[in-house]
Amino acid sequence: MTAPTGRRRAIAKALTALLPLAPYADMEKIRADAGAVHMKTLPPTIAVWLATIAHIRHMHTDYEKLLAEGYDRDSARFFVIEQTNTVLTRWRATRLLDADDEEE
Repeated sequence: MTAPTGRRRAIAKALTALLPLAPYADMEKIRADAGAVHMKTLPPTIAVWLATIAHIRHMHTDYEKLLAEGYDRDSARFFVIEQTNTVLTRWRATRLLDADDEEE
């Protein structure tokens, strides 16, 4: 199910503002995730941020490997903060992940 047009526009705007230099393929995946049904109650900027962090964590860090090695989610998330921020910096993100950020 796709988001209403106004919401899609707001997500696209928030995504461009947050990640000016992210690769197209990454941007499209994040855009789709931010527009998912389970994100519809969140403001577009928050949906984009959560989708961005989840995408980077799963696709550009050792998160999955850490889980496979037996780390719990919170520990694995902690250990990939630096890798996540490296990707955010490379994409010229306007925000970085903080160890104290609340998620989900």
